[in-house]
Amino acid sequence: MRIARFSIDGNVAFGAVEGDRPDELVLDIIKGIPFADFELSGTKVPLSKVRLLPPVLPNKVVAYGRNYADHAKELGNEVPDVPFAFFKPSTSVIGSGDEIQYPSFSAEVHHEAELAVVIGRLCREVPRERVKDVIFGYTCANDITARDVQKREKQWARAKGFDTSCPLGPWVETGLDLDTASDLTVQLTVNGEQRQLGRTSEMIHPIEDLIVNISEAMTLLPGDVILTGTPAGVGPLTVGDEVAVTIEGIGTLTNKVVKRG
Repeated sequence: MRIARFSIDGNVAFGAVEGDRPDELVLDIIKGIPFADFELSGTKVPLSKVRLLPPVLPNKVVAYGRNYADHAKELGNEVPDVPFAFFKPSTSVIGSGDEIQYPSFSAEVHHEAELAVVIGRLCREVPRERVKDVIFGYTCANDITARDVQKREKQWARAKGFDTSCPLGPWVETGLDLDTASDLTVQLTVNGEQRQLGRTSEMIHPIEDLIVNISEAMTLLPGDVILTGTPAGVGPLTVGDEVAVTIEGIGTLTNKVVKRG
């Protein structure tokens, strides 16, 4: 099931996305919230009539860096022996169709296409064999990075955590099992030109290891998001660019870059 969060006429709701053709997609409004038992209301609205919001409002976004060998190599970094985590704040999250605001304190903003894992239940110290039980679904992410700031500041809070630096969407796909999610095509285009292309099977540390790693340290809450790293091909964005992340079996996350004003 594809679950989207959206607004219409000033109201916010979750809905199940139905249909195959982009111009014929409809939302069946959900009664309740998707992290608990819910029912479909049978009330349907065309996707074209709503504004898509970030599919979840995470308490925290835990991101993993240098989890693809070719990406680490392209930036001159060593491959970490263990998963390497950092945070993006909830205020960095935007949805598909929202604008990425180019920060005033950077002159080198990069795109990073990533598979995002959405947590479905409160959990801590998750054993590897139980990881599949705590995953709600998967969505597309773009770990927007102020690369020049990242290079000159030891902490990545500003480089990775500025407002609008974490596009997520367009919806959460709950129908993928863990094995399938571990071998999906991830690609990114800028103005229609392909910049990144990889597969989640190329991760150094697979999804199970990432969730085991972070849940050893902290409690994960329903709606929390784990970013799993980016394949090679990261590069600059400029004002006016349209950047799109497409992940096999999930969908396409599209955002335009604007001047922060």
